[in-house]
Amino acid sequence: MHRAIIFDLGKVLIYFDFGIAYRSLESLCPYPAAEIPRRLAASDLVRRLETGLIEPHDFVDKASELLDLHIGYDEFCRVFSCIFTDILIPESMLEALARRYRLILLSNTNALHFPLLQEKYGHLLRHFHRHVLSHEVRAMKPDPAIYRAAVEAAGCRPEECFYTDDIAQFVEGARNLGIDAVQFQSCAQIERELRARGIVW
Repeated sequence: MHRAIIFDLGKVLIYFDFGIAYRSLESLCPYPAAEIPRRLAASDLVRRLETGLIEPHDFVDKASELLDLHIGYDEFCRVFSCIFTDILIPESMLEALARRYRLILLSNTNALHFPLLQEKYGHLLRHFHRHVLSHEVRAMKPDPAIYRAAVEAAGCRPEECFYTDDIAQFVEGARNLGIDAVQFQSCAQIERELRARGIVW
């Protein structure tokens, strides 16, 4: 029997496209949109931000230097966080699940994105009993530590948790800890997966 439902955030609960931010940054710095993620990845700045190893203001300063950007902190945050678009799981479903099960959000995210997500999508996020976030746990999926934190937040055994994530590697990481996990394809597909397990809402 399942007692907890764990959702990934990006491309499960809310769609995102980093390309939107890269195209916006392209008009503000000397580098083309395709070059921006390569420069950021080579610096390891994003991983450090998403594991809470660098403070947001320090990240913005170093990323701005790396990209030859000359904009303020607030403007950087606005551009960096404009990636979130469509809602993929309806609020009514989250609300109904939260009445019957422990509802947990499990996300690789950071201290720049999440406050803005709360501001824009707070009506969805309020239904979750706990938010397990990589920058707070200081571990990113597929590190076992972040799944253990999610199970602890769920307050039940791993096999009593249902989890969905759009990335196959992250699904496998959850399964390795005994969590019942499936790769997200669509809301309709997840509804079928939940019903097949006797999970109702």
